[in-house]
Formats: sequence, C-alpha cells, structure tokens
Amino acid sequence: MKLKQYLHSQLAITFFPIFLALFFITSVVFLVKIAALTSIITLNFFELFKLFTYVLPQIIFYTMPITFFLSLVITLAKLASEYELTVITSFGLNPIKILKIFMPVTLLLSVMLLVISVGLIPKTKFLTKQFLDKKKVEANFNIKPSEFGQKFGDWLIYINAKDDKVYDEIKLFKTEDKKDQFIVSQTAVLNNDKGSLSFKLSDGKAFIIDDKEFNQIDFKSMYINDSISDTKMDIFTNSYEYWKNNIQKNIDIDDLTFFILTPLFPILSLFLVITFGYFNPRYEKNRAIFYSLISIVLYYVVIKLIGNKILLHALYIIPIFWLIGTYILYYKTVKKEY
Repeated sequence: MKLKQYLHSQLAITFFPIFLALFFITSVVFLVKIAALTSIITLNFFELFKLFTYVLPQIIFYTMPITFFLSLVITLAKLASEYELTVITSFGLNPIKILKIFMPVTLLLSVMLLVISVGLIPKTKFLTKQFLDKKKVEANFNIKPSEFGQKFGDWLIYINAKDDKVYDEIKLFKTEDKKDQFIVSQTAVLNNDKGSLSFKLSDGKAFIIDDKEFNQIDFKSMYINDSISDTKMDIFTNSYEYWKNNIQKNIDIDDLTFFILTPLFPILSLFLVITFGYFNPRYEKNRAIFYSLISIVLYYVVIKLIGNKILLHALYIIPIFWLIGTYILYYKTVKKEY
C-alpha cells in the first residue's frame, strides 16, 4: 500500500508541472484565436472569459493524454535512473505488477477524456457558435475610421469618421463577375434588423466598370444589405443524438474516431510506459522522453491518416494493432531483462 502511494505521489510530482505548462501554452493559442474575434465583433472581458470556458474541454482534451503518458514514462525513468526500480523489482514487483498499479488511474483518465471529447466538446462548440451568431445579430461592428482593409460583407469599406452608427464619407469597393464596383457617399447609417445588416447611404455616386463600359449612377439614397445570421438555425439536443445523426448522414466520422482514439492513447500505451521507463542506468542512457515523443507523434499520425480512411473500423483495428505492437516491443526488450 505504501509503495502504491509512493508511486502515485511520484507520478503527481511529475504530472502537474508538465500539465500546467502545456495547458498554459495551449490556452494562449486559443486565447489568441478568441481575441482575433474582436476585429469583427465587440466583446467585453466577461464575454471573452465565457468563450474561453467553452474551449476548456478542448484544451484538456489536447493536453491531458500527452501529459499523462509523458508523466508515466518520466516517473519510471526517474526511478530507474536513481536505482529505485531495481530495489522495487528485488522485492518481487516486476514491470507488469507496477503496470497494474498505474492501470486504474489510467483507465479513469481515459474514461474522463472520452466523456469530454465525445460528450462535452460537441456541446461547447455548438454553444460557441450560438454565442457568436447572437453577437453578430446584436453586432456593433468595429468599422474604424481611417483604416484600410475592413470589410462589410463582400465590400471593402473605408470611412473617414464615425459617430455611433452614423458614418461620414463612405467608400465601398467590390469586384464581381469581372466588374469593379465603387461607391462613394457623404453619410451612411448602419441598421441591424434581426441579423440583417444594411447600410443606408445618402448623397453619393456608384461606378460600375468593366472592360467595355464605365457607368455612373448618382443617388440620393441607397441600401446595401449583408445578412450575418444563418437562415437555418442548428438544433442541438444532446451529444448522443448529435453523433447518431452524423453517423447516419456520414458527416464528421473522422472527427468521431479521433475523439475516441485520442483519449484511449494512455491506456493503450501502458506497455510503452514500462518499455521506455525501464532501463539500467549503468549500461544504458535515459532516452525515455525521446522515445515517448516519437511514439506520441506516431500514434497521432496513425489515427489521423488511417482513421480518416477506414473511419469507424479504426475504432477496433488501431487499438488491436497498437496493443499487439507495443506488447511485442515490451516482450523483446524489458520482459527478457526483468
């Protein structure tokens, strides 16, 4: 019992620093993506935090399997380099028995990650899309004065001044069907009617230019519309119905296989843990991290390349072959020595 607690404590000491580091790096990447939305719609701090909570399951999903596997390998490699594994083995605990000590917590982690990937991530993605659609409907678009490269629908837009939803000296440009369309207007008002944005332009000119003609239209008022709300709203009941409908329609099956096989990585790779973690520090160098990184890359490449081709069949083919392959590697290396 004390040995079991000791091994778990050593795993915790290794796991949390690695997890926090990867969690922080991944969080920064997602925060940058969220912050990029502020160039399109206005978000306050609370709304940014709300969007971040929606991506938390994805952050955990991407970081936890890798972190836990690396932590297991590093924990055993550290014990081996300090000759503690040699002492533990002399007391009758062979690699398989040590593997059984880590198996319950590994299995629990894989089940938790499955709930997150298959259950929570589709729901949070839906909530994110719903939230952004709502913000777009209520949008106060950040069309800023004297800045180039801004867009209103298909139109490039430039404004000289802005007062709430009233814009001065508007210039709009669009290329469509080999025709250049250019509009200038003295003033414009932005209207939002349940997601249908429109500019009401006043006192301006419109130019339509192609290879053969140059047309000019003078106008007192003109409307330019841009619908930013989906005409068909998605409905999300629960994750089970979501995946059931996707399977029936043969949509995003590759995502389903990836969401299932990724959480299984720690439990399917336990033989690799003892293969990489066990070594004799007198005669061998500690290459546990190097081998672990190679196996992580290999597993993710396999589930993406093969999983995208054989789809649902990957859910049993890849785990079977991965387990057989890792056991053979364990049998030909560590099992002979211990």
